[in-house]
Amino acid sequence: APPPPPDAGATPAEDLDDLTDRLGEEKRIWLMVPAGEAVDATLDELEPRLTADDVVVDGGNSNFHDSVRRAESTVAAYLDCGTSGGPAGAELGFSLMIGGPEWAYEAMAPVFDAVATGPAGHDRMGPSGSGHYVKMVHNGVEYALMQAYGEGFELLANGRYDLDLEAVARTWNNGAVIRSWLLELCEEAFREEGNDLGDVADHVSGGSTGTWTVQEALEQEVPVPLIYQALAERFGSRADDGRFGRRLANRLRYGFGRHEVQRREE
Repeated sequence: APPPPPDAGATPAEDLDDLTDRLGEEKRIWLMVPAGEAVDATLDELEPRLTADDVVVDGGNSNFHDSVRRAESTVAAYLDCGTSGGPAGAELGFSLMIGGPEWAYEAMAPVFDAVATGPAGHDRMGPSGSGHYVKMVHNGVEYALMQAYGEGFELLANGRYDLDLEAVARTWNNGAVIRSWLLELCEEAFREEGNDLGDVADHVSGGSTGTWTVQEALEQEVPVPLIYQALAERFGSRADDGRFGRRLANRLRYGFGRHEVQRREE
């Protein structure tokens, strides 16, 4: 891609050598790569170029166990940064849940202020791993909220009245106890797809962070029946094509994260 115009605020680097050379002493590097092997591969390439004065931020949905391991094995200070807000956060600001050394968090605070919704949109959760741990549980809660909205609208769609579900969502979003961004996305889904959600399939993708949440709850002996049931519904959605609530959850994932909408085959 051609380099951005001078007023774009960024200068692209050709490779990691070029990047680290440009950053000089006390490097601050933010990784936004897919969780898993890609993070380890990038760290392996960066490692010879890092010192104890540098800071590396992992802003992806990494497993917190992996974040603890990486923090222990990386020479630089390692911050695990749970990131919420979806593509809309690029304009509105993100919610950032950060784990790792306090000095590194303080060093990155001006950047977090700029990327988040402001100082209130980020905080240090605790030691290494805690940021991705909190984000993991956040995602589990998200699963349960989506399931609750899906079940409620499924009852309205199949109940005793012929309702305009977009109007219901809009009314609830103006002052009701259950108003939220997810409910705004319900309103958007009905407006764009139709009252019956058109050809949106009963197939809800994803599931890794919800699975980690349930696994951790089992290890800590904490009951999470709503999160578990929402996760089970996701897995169940891949076997049939009939539940309205899961079809709404499928569309909501596009709303907040621009995940691909699975569609019914003609």
